[in-house]
Amino acid sequence: MVDPQQDEFLAGLESKSHRANHFFRTMANRPEVLKTFVPFYGAVVGPGSVERRIKELVYLACSFANECAYCTAAHMASGKKAGISEDELRALQTEQDHIFSEPERAAIRYARELTREADAKDSRTALFEHFDNQQIVEITLVAAMANFTNRFNNGLMLQPES
Repeated sequence: MVDPQQDEFLAGLESKSHRANHFFRTMANRPEVLKTFVPFYGAVVGPGSVERRIKELVYLACSFANECAYCTAAHMASGKKAGISEDELRALQTEQDHIFSEPERAAIRYARELTREADAKDSRTALFEHFDNQQIVEITLVAAMANFTNRFNNGLMLQPES
C-alpha cells in the first residue's frame, strides 16, 4: 500500500473521507490509474437515470455473488443510506428476492447472472419491461464496476478497514 504522504492525490482522497482507504492506497501503486478511476467510478455509481437504491442493490448483488468482503462492507453502508433495510440486505445475500419490487428483482437477477456467466441472456429481457436503454446501460455499468472492484479486492486480498 502507498503511504498518503507519498501521493498528493491519495492524500486528498483520504482527507475528504477522513479515514484510511485500503482500496485507494493499493491502487495508488499505479497513480495514473487511481487518478482516472476515481472520476470514472463517480460517473458510474453517482447520480444518473437509475435511482441510487437500485444501483446499490446491483452493486451488492454482484459483491455477494463474488464474496467480496471489501465491497460488501462499503456498499452495505451506502445501501443503508439509499434506503435498503437490514432485512433486505439479508434477503439479497441469501437470494430471497421476493421482497423486492419487480424492477428491483429484474436488476438484481441481471446483475447476478452477468456476474456468474459474463452474459445475461436469461435475465436481460426482463430489464426491458422496467427500464429504458439508457437505464439498462447504467445498470450494466454498475454491475461491471462492481465486478471490477470485487476482483481487484479479492485478487489482492484487501479487507475492509476496521
